[in-house]
Amino acid sequence: MGNILTCCVCPRASPGLHQHQGSVCHCESEIYEAAAGDLIAGVPVAAAVEPGEVTFEAGEGLHMHHICEREMPEDIPLEPNPSDHPKASTIFLRKSQTDVQEKRKSNYAKHVSTEHFTQQYSSCSTIFLDDSTASQPHLTMTLKSVTLAIYYHIKQRDADRSLGIFDERLHPLTQKEVLEEYFKYDPEHKLIFRFVRTLFKAMRLTAEFAIVSLIYIERLVSYADIDICPTNWKRIVLGAILLASKVWSDMAVWNEDYCKLFKNITVEEMNELERQFLKLINYNNSVTNSVYSRFYFDLRTLAHNNGLYSPIYLLDRERAWKPEPFSRMEQDKVFYSAAKNGSLSADDLIHLQRAKAILF
Repeated sequence: MGNILTCCVCPRASPGLHQHQGSVCHCESEIYEAAAGDLIAGVPVAAAVEPGEVTFEAGEGLHMHHICEREMPEDIPLEPNPSDHPKASTIFLRKSQTDVQEKRKSNYAKHVSTEHFTQQYSSCSTIFLDDSTASQPHLTMTLKSVTLAIYYHIKQRDADRSLGIFDERLHPLTQKEVLEEYFKYDPEHKLIFRFVRTLFKAMRLTAEFAIVSLIYIERLVSYADIDICPTNWKRIVLGAILLASKVWSDMAVWNEDYCKLFKNITVEEMNELERQFLKLINYNNSVTNSVYSRFYFDLRTLAHNNGLYSPIYLLDRERAWKPEPFSRMEQDKVFYSAAKNGSLSADDLIHLQRAKAILF
């Protein structure tokens, strides 16, 4: 089931992976390149967030239970941190405020408008939708927002506190020798995005896994009292995605599947990464719907503050037909009530009119 954690790895390959073996092999070189990153020959240019659209869409992904179907057990006390308590402010949003305020001051001094010039607004006769909801987030924008949150974790870190299990210098992901100079500078947002996007594309994960992975990352930072820095961010992100996909996926996910994406990591090392990650978060892999929603909306705020917007679509007649099943349910309720009572009440007529309004 989706909530069963499988830490040990069967020696045989995942049965589900054979169906997509071609796509995994195709992405192997891409994930290898993303893991290696850009070797630094000099001081890198300051990271910039690119609001441009990335040509990568969801496609077929692992099915994920709706987050509201699972709640944290009552015997686990809520701690005052965002990964457990929905009223606590997320760490990444707090860390991003410094940059946002500086950008606003700079734009104000230069008399530059902070409004998104191509942004469109709804009116009485026109409705624009961005096709992203908490239950079905837009994949590309979610990955951009999550990787931007990781970027701010690195950029606004307090120190370089880390653990050996996450140190890429001790546990490299690639066979290529990575220069020590590479670990002296913060990675750019586009490099983090490329690494995460390639993982999601290879493993066919959906956007919800990215949000849950970010929750696990902030839980790790809070529980283990460590920082995300240039030496550990890849292995922390890999561990969080691995854990999220195994806990929340309906399909069997094996550590061996992830090992095929890298050239220099064994199944035993992947198992140890998973075990240590779980231990450091006190084996708390539960995510409530309220915490998930808080992270989703804070990610939307983060994206808006940095000029990232989901594609906007005009609500036309064809797109308006999508809520039809819900409208049919309302009509069925009305007709059932009428058959039961022998006539339509005023409330029944109101429900029927609302159902017709959605359809037409």
